[in-house]
Amino acid sequence: MLSQSQIDTAAADLLRAEAERAQIGLLSLRHPEMTLDDAYAIQAAQMVQKRAQGRRIIGWKIGLTSKVMQAALGIETPDSGVLYDDMAFESGETVPAGRFIQPRVEAEIAFVMKAPLEGEVTRAAVLAATDYVTPALEILDTRILRSDPATGVARIICDTVSDNAANAGIVLGSARHDPQDVDLRWTGAIVSKNGAVEATGLGAAVLNDPVTGIVWLARRMGQYGQRIEAGQVILSGSFIAPIECPARTAIAADFGPFGQVAIDFE
Repeated sequence: MLSQSQIDTAAADLLRAEAERAQIGLLSLRHPEMTLDDAYAIQAAQMVQKRAQGRRIIGWKIGLTSKVMQAALGIETPDSGVLYDDMAFESGETVPAGRFIQPRVEAEIAFVMKAPLEGEVTRAAVLAATDYVTPALEILDTRILRSDPATGVARIICDTVSDNAANAGIVLGSARHDPQDVDLRWTGAIVSKNGAVEATGLGAAVLNDPVTGIVWLARRMGQYGQRIEAGQVILSGSFIAPIECPARTAIAADFGPFGQVAIDFE
């Protein structure tokens, strides 16, 4: 277990990496003894600093929901991160050059809440608390190296969680649907990069049902004295592998009758 000083130092290093667009080394190598609780404590320490700087929390993201991604990291649980107001982009907007270090994009279903959720909630409670669901893209970035250049050792879930679950941006579509009127397991998208189809996927890839991710998140947050608030946005988890987005990349996700969402990178 890390000391408060070690947690604060790691959080400060990550905030500096974000500001300077320069990655730091793996925290799991710096602190081989660190636990997942330590990682969430580092994430929370950054939250305190960002809110003190005037940034507002607009929601939460759930990651590592697919079996493929969990197997790659040797885990059996998702992770979560915080969405801040300066992470929000309009669909069709262009991300300025240099805004991110190594941006990637994932396609997801976003839940916008009308009531709070906390603790041991049910699927029915999640649906009742949801105002609407909408197509979304998540922009990922890594303030921590994906692997150690000297040893080749890859980052682990403690690194990812400390790094705010690799979250960097959110893009919401304009379509709004009652989650009880659509089968979210069969809701998916055709995702194109620079006009060519890059990936396809269905909501069922997310823990067999995107709603399950919200149930998990409410319970996870309850363990740390947090809760999902009314008005917040929840990214329920990607149903495609991350798409690399270097300069001059255009991403468009066609969710069919569910809607569309797009983002460009300068």
